[in-house]
Amino acid sequence: MNDWARGEGFAGLGYIRFKDGEAMGPIAKNLDEDRIAKLMEIAKLDGNDGVFFSCGKASEAAKLAGFARTKVGEDLELINDDEFKFCWIVDFPMYEYDEEAKKLDFSHNPFSMPQGGLKALNTMDPEEILGYQYDIVCNGIELSSGAIRNHVPEIMYKAFEIAGYGPEVVEERFAGMLNALKYGAPPHGGIAPGVDRIVMLLADEPNIREVIVFPMNQKAEDLMMNAPSEVEMKQLRELHLRTIVPEETKS
Repeated sequence: MNDWARGEGFAGLGYIRFKDGEAMGPIAKNLDEDRIAKLMEIAKLDGNDGVFFSCGKASEAAKLAGFARTKVGEDLELINDDEFKFCWIVDFPMYEYDEEAKKLDFSHNPFSMPQGGLKALNTMDPEEILGYQYDIVCNGIELSSGAIRNHVPEIMYKAFEIAGYGPEVVEERFAGMLNALKYGAPPHGGIAPGVDRIVMLLADEPNIREVIVFPMNQKAEDLMMNAPSEVEMKQLRELHLRTIVPEETKS
């Protein structure tokens, strides 16, 4: 599993394995008996189980742990392929810290209503605020995604302000939505089912391209429709556009 984790691009996967109650491995050598006993209690281990450790930033550590859980389930044939198991994912965080941009940004749907409304936006740590957002998952695959809409302009302005967008930006980019909400749109929400993903599960296909009529390849090309195709100069001029061909493709 440690070699597998490295092959997936991670630093590695720590572990303690138990044999007849004795803890073995590099991590076990650095822990006293009380801590090992506490680990066994928390993870509900018996004398011949094992426990893995994923280390790093929270999001990366959780990502590796999720991959590892799936791999163990597949390798040990613990996953029943003959049944569908559903799960609702709720209470999405409204914001997350963007390491690349070095700022707070929306983690999911910026137009969803924050739980707690304007009071939460004004008083809570932004990274603790949850959104009224929800997904339904089956066998680990997202089937539908939805949210309760942020329908109050005042709350929308504040929500975007926390993410670094001033009122002028919101009005410029989302004027149509804001104007409609200012007329008094009621609370509303919805969910969008991914029919293609449902069919993929029912057909027992591992790749969604197998159930799409005109699937695109890795280059976003539709080979059946020969798209994208060349655009005529007249069409480009009508839209005040021009194309710049990369140097390596010029003949």
